[in-house]
Amino acid sequence: VQLQASGGGLVQAGGSLRLSCAASGFTFDEYAIGWFRQAPGKEREGVSCISGSDDSTYYVDSVKGRFTISRDHAKNTAYLQMHSLKPEDTAVYYCEAQYYSGGYDDIESNPFDYEYDYWGQETQVTVSS
Repeated sequence: VQLQASGGGLVQAGGSLRLSCAASGFTFDEYAIGWFRQAPGKEREGVSCISGSDDSTYYVDSVKGRFTISRDHAKNTAYLQMHSLKPEDTAVYYCEAQYYSGGYDDIESNPFDYEYDYWGQETQVTVSS
């Protein structure tokens, strides 16, 4: 199993980046993909996730309206498009996969409260002020 995050870099506040998560070694459509981040001195934070069954999505409040998660089932790749980046978005970002057959449209609990099954290498995002 491999999950390879890429696309990070250094960008000025207000700028944009698109992260990619290339997956292999498991049945991509059966897994939700989540993006997580961890800033220095802070706890890991779930940012966004997308269902494998219906492509429904979930975002934490701090990124709603700025980030968009998507996935290409043919390429076994998920993306995180980030706009209007802020210095507080600076962190290492990584993607994880969770075996999950449902969606997120009517979810009442925090999907990041549940364990993910696979995780991969990270990509650094630095936003300068």
